[in-house]
Amino acid sequence: MVIQSALQGQALPVFGDGKQTRSFCYVSDMIEGIIAAMEKGENGQVYNLGNSDEFSILELAEKVKQLTSSTSEVEHKPLPEDDPKQRCPDITKAKEELGWEPKVRLEEGLKKLIYFLQG
Repeated sequence: MVIQSALQGQALPVFGDGKQTRSFCYVSDMIEGIIAAMEKGENGQVYNLGNSDEFSILELAEKVKQLTSSTSEVEHKPLPEDDPKQRCPDITKAKEELGWEPKVRLEEGLKKLIYFLQG
């Protein structure tokens, strides 16, 4: 949604002050992690998959603005009451037991997604 807003010159929605953090995992990395869990993991084991790099929502919006050369402004919206302050998976078990970790960093993934959305 943030990327499409930036590409269309619309305001970029950021909930609250934007300091809450998230981790972003590119789809190809997630698929590789799921395949590794199916092929190498023990039956019934649970693995956290994702990216342990954390970015604030405001950092994400600013990075999207930069990569799209957008002049869109950030528009702060009310933060939902149940919105977590932090989301970041501990992927230690997946690294150790599956030999898996994400390869695509946030900026690279955003560039790929922006290119795709621009058609």
